[in-house]
Amino acid sequence: MAFIIDDLEQARAALALLQKRWENYDGNNPNKHRASISDAQARVATIEADLKASGAIPLTDHELLERDLDRAFPDARSREVVEHEGKRYQRRFSPVSKSLSGKTVKAWHKSWVAVS
Repeated sequence: MAFIIDDLEQARAALALLQKRWENYDGNNPNKHRASISDAQARVATIEADLKASGAIPLTDHELLERDLDRAFPDARSREVVEHEGKRYQRRFSPVSKSLSGKTVKAWHKSWVAVS
């Protein structure tokens, strides 16, 4: 689906509204609004990724570097160190979202870190 910048602004506004509701909630349910907030965060991330892929939003220098590293080393494992253009980088993974209990990771974020 093709998104526009207005879609991203609307999604961010909806997320901010949900976060404000959660901050102002004074009940005894710690999971109130949690599903709605995670859905809104996922929508913002999806729209932002689509806009960056289409070129509507420019990629940062770090995102360009990570894209190049992902293309050069698509099968890099966690903590694997690779050399790219004379510099060394380590593949890292961190949890993006966890289950309600916090024991199971639902999604992982891939990143590259420069090492000396």
